[in-house]
Amino acid sequence: MSEISFDDFLKVDVRVGRIIRAEPYPEARKPAIKCWIDFGPEIGERKTSAQITRHYTPDELPGRLVMGVVNFPPRQIGKFMSEVLMIGVPDAAGEVVLLQPDRDVPVGGRLY
Repeated sequence: MSEISFDDFLKVDVRVGRIIRAEPYPEARKPAIKCWIDFGPEIGERKTSAQITRHYTPDELPGRLVMGVVNFPPRQIGKFMSEVLMIGVPDAAGEVVLLQPDRDVPVGGRLY
């Protein structure tokens, strides 16, 4: 992987948000969950579709803090417009495990 400058890193706006609503997305090609995330007063609420069904259900997601890239352009995922990318890492089987702060922090805080 090639090196990037610190200025390149700063171009990616990663913020902490709180999932406020989650619903199944049965129309998606691959199993997914639709999530609405509060990123605080500066950014507001954003929605996304995430392939996270291996480890999460829509019922357990509301209230969870997550990290998300908020400055990607919106992307159409089937009939749903995704406005943010939640960040995760693969488990041993390659399934997504969401990243989150290890303490309760205010929503909207930027990764640094």
